[in-house]
Amino acid sequence: MTIFIKNKQTLQIDEFKFRCCIGKKGSTRNKKEGDKKTPKGTFGIENLYFRKDRKQKPSTILKCIKIQKSMGWCDDTRFPKKYNKLFMIEEKIKHEKLKRKDYKYDLLIPIKYNFKKPIVGKGSCIFIHLTKDYKPTAGCIALKEKDFLIMIKILKKKSKIKIF
Repeated sequence: MTIFIKNKQTLQIDEFKFRCCIGKKGSTRNKKEGDKKTPKGTFGIENLYFRKDRKQKPSTILKCIKIQKSMGWCDDTRFPKKYNKLFMIEEKIKHEKLKRKDYKYDLLIPIKYNFKKPIVGKGSCIFIHLTKDYKPTAGCIALKEKDFLIMIKILKKKSKIKIF
């Protein structure tokens, strides 16, 4: 099963088409940290992370992980061993905080871009997450919550995402 992102505002999975938004500066095959672009290519997807204090465990075959206050995703190029990985937050290391004040990461799925052996500076923290207004992201893909919940019911553990 493949999720397709064919343009800046459409995510398709099987016969379902959902409105979405991507990086502010579009998509690229030459992703760099902080360029506000969504990486082009075909990638696996990770587990589903969710805010138990705000959401019930969603209905999905994906492994569901409760977001803890101490969880971050490293985007600091000074720390190659932690770069583009989930880690326990340390003050001196730049990161995306998963437990945010806003709603955007109440549900999120990391995309396995630059994942297995991350190349520092090639981009990190590429997620499928929530939006309410479809404003462009910093490189992620964002959907309205109702569409996200439909999408995760359809997904399989081995599903891929193809970004054009």
